[in-house]
Amino acid sequence: MKRHFARTAMATALALTSYLSWAGQAPYAAAAPDIAISHRDRVYAAEQFSNTVSVTDPASNTLLGVIKLGDAQPANLSPLYKGQVLVHGMGFSPDGRTLAVVSIGSNSVSLIDTATNAVKHVTYIGRSPHEAFFTPDGKEIWVTVRGEDYVSVLDAASGEEKSRIKVPGGPGMQIFSPDGRYGYVCSSFNPETVVIGVSDHKIVGSIKQASPFCPNIAATPDGKQVWLTLKDTGKVQVFDAKPPFSLLKTLDTGPITNHVNIVRNAKGSFAYVTIGGLNRVNVYRTDDFTQTASIPVGNLPHGVWPSGDGSRVYVGLENADALTAIDTLSNKVIATIPIGQAPQAVAYVPNAVPAGDGMQGLQPLGIAGQAVHLALKNVNAVHNAPPATTLSLFDQGITQILQASATGLEPKQNYLLGLSPQADGGGKLEPLSQFMTNPAGAAIVNAVGPIRQIVDSHHADERRYLVIVKGNADGYGKPIQIQVR
Repeated sequence: MKRHFARTAMATALALTSYLSWAGQAPYAAAAPDIAISHRDRVYAAEQFSNTVSVTDPASNTLLGVIKLGDAQPANLSPLYKGQVLVHGMGFSPDGRTLAVVSIGSNSVSLIDTATNAVKHVTYIGRSPHEAFFTPDGKEIWVTVRGEDYVSVLDAASGEEKSRIKVPGGPGMQIFSPDGRYGYVCSSFNPETVVIGVSDHKIVGSIKQASPFCPNIAATPDGKQVWLTLKDTGKVQVFDAKPPFSLLKTLDTGPITNHVNIVRNAKGSFAYVTIGGLNRVNVYRTDDFTQTASIPVGNLPHGVWPSGDGSRVYVGLENADALTAIDTLSNKVIATIPIGQAPQAVAYVPNAVPAGDGMQGLQPLGIAGQAVHLALKNVNAVHNAPPATTLSLFDQGITQILQASATGLEPKQNYLLGLSPQADGGGKLEPLSQFMTNPAGAAIVNAVGPIRQIVDSHHADERRYLVIVKGNADGYGKPIQIQVR
């Protein structure tokens, strides 16, 4: 009996050890080995308003520098400008040697050598591409061209476009089954996700989305599930990764649900979802879809990616210009690293720099690290209530790009963000941006101008205060949200 117990205990220990050693992290298969965090790894973030890619060492959680892909305004407004604009999407090759970085405003994909940080090639494709990722065999790069109705297929060796796959208009992102058989493409303009055979580029299935706006999608390493986010309604949907691709679950997650990714560790398999309007990352089990944690991280969490061993996830904070590291066993924030302006996609690449210090071609943050962060509260909010809207002013020289993550408003209604001469939001407003909220009562709002100089002015007669009112520039109501003093 004792020998049987000992054999059973040993078998259990070996099984657990095998699981921990061969857990496999996204985007790789479950059979792939975990890779312990080291100084050879890199965390990359695509930064939309500084047009940079930040490079962080996860072993020390320090920013090493940025790869500059373009200039800030007004330089990038010139008809002779050749750099990239609105650096946004990101994917990486299976061997970890190449980043594919998508710039929405310049319709480009930049291929970057991870060891040297050098841009190897730039390919210009269709209107407003959004995300890119390599097929698991490393031979192709699929790029969702959200401003049109196709996926652009690039030859990974040359970087040039070799074909297009027609899909419902506004493809948001693609990810692949770990075995390389299927590509899953969700839509940002139509409520339909399609499944495409990687070998022949033919659509083999479709899944109805609960709403049209899907920005992000992830496949579990065990090849069983696909998770997608719906930014407009604040939901996540999960479907079977294999035919007939049946819907498994719809979760209500929260306003401005941004990205999702999968982590496997000693406690099981989990989906980490960034909820931009709540400034949190929600964690769900993939076996029964129960929520196990909700982690406060900072303003407007966006991209999310696990380390090579699943011990951490890294989250880009779009309205805080920072990268946050979360320990996945405790689900606690263990580090916050300053990076460039408005990080979007995040990628963790194990062993990205196999030799050398990997510092070649990196630049200091400079203007990319300059921003002012503000907040607005509901006029009737109780004392110490969290802000309803977070707002950043990203420096572009004398002007700034304003970005507000507005929540707590009525769904599908017209609102106006403006400047008031009074701290309580009264008086005649100077309009900055009209917007309509999504079905979750939220919106991402942008404006451009010398706004920091106005809201930070020390002269009372020049000082203005940010306010949100219902209506538009032609007619509006009383203040609904006012700037936190």
